[in-house]
Amino acid sequence: MTPESQTFDDGRLVLDVAGPVARITFNNPGRLNAMRLGMWSALGDICAALATPGDIRVVLLSGAGERAFVSGADISEFGAVRSGAAAVERYDAEVARAEDGLSALPIPTLARIRGHCVGGGLGIAVRCDLRVAATDARFAVTPAKLGLGYVPESVAALYRLLGPSVTADLLFTARQMDAEEALRTGLVNQVVLPGALDAHCDDTAARIAANAPLTIRAIKEALKACGTSRDPETFAAAARLVEACCESDDYQEGQAAFAEKRAPRFTGT
Repeated sequence: MTPESQTFDDGRLVLDVAGPVARITFNNPGRLNAMRLGMWSALGDICAALATPGDIRVVLLSGAGERAFVSGADISEFGAVRSGAAAVERYDAEVARAEDGLSALPIPTLARIRGHCVGGGLGIAVRCDLRVAATDARFAVTPAKLGLGYVPESVAALYRLLGPSVTADLLFTARQMDAEEALRTGLVNQVVLPGALDAHCDDTAARIAANAPLTIRAIKEALKACGTSRDPETFAAAARLVEACCESDDYQEGQAAFAEKRAPRFTGT
């Protein structure tokens, strides 16, 4: 079932669906799009809905305004929602559900990053498949400045993307990384001028959406397997999806379109 366009947490999280593209917007610009508990919960719900096969072929995540993708958690509500061990456990469970749900989506995810991408914002970004940043983007993970623990799952997500040295540097120093360094280290895939960011991300989303959905799903499963120490069961699941591609109508359409020198019309069947 494809979710309809809707808002969550009093409009602080927005889901827009246009054709094969779902757009998730973090819409708390007064606090640099900092994540409230309601936003984390809504993100988890959206990911659960998008995990069901439907017409969506790519998910584009962005922050409202020009100053931030997501600047981290909204600390101003911690007194109400993270007071006491039980409340902390509930809060952390919602964050984990959202981040894990984003990682597990069977369709590609693209983070469009302007301005601050810090803490939980970087946690969201690194769980996306692709990251495109504007030249004004800035990245940091700052628990070492706050005396907070950084959960092993979040350390692992950075480690898989950046390797041990860059991950250690970011976490030990809590320093800020600019867009060019993020590109060099592999944190982002591309860096573009702010004025070109929307067009570039829209074009990338359209390119992905035009490709064969079953092939994309098989690739995502294989990528997941690569990140799980070559787990045999995960690789077997990826292999089954590859077999399904070869038996699909889309495979026949791809061959026909190539022979006829036209754009393919994939249906996901």
